[in-house]
Amino acid sequence: MTDQPTTPDAGVTEGIEDSVRAELTSLRESIDNIDAAVVHMLAERFKATQRVGRLKAEHKLPPADPARERDQIKRLRELAAGAKLDPVFAEKFLNFIIAEVIRHHEAIARS
Repeated sequence: MTDQPTTPDAGVTEGIEDSVRAELTSLRESIDNIDAAVVHMLAERFKATQRVGRLKAEHKLPPADPARERDQIKRLRELAAGAKLDPVFAEKFLNFIIAEVIRHHEAIARS
């Protein structure tokens, strides 16, 4: 997700003006901060979905909820379009997360 490395490699940035190098470093620092925020937000999301998984297991509900998943994908695609982000990418990203959540819910149900 990040444009690595944060500190430009001297071999790669040789001959680049100091102002360009400084801007590149600043942009990469912003990307790193955003990546950190994404990781923390995902951690919070998974904490919530773990609670959902325990509730589903306690009440013998299935790990997956296709109707909810369809609604979430539709909502996220609309949010992505409004944010000028490719809705197809947003859907792929959410599908990846949903698959991981279902895997967690299945593991909780087995335990």
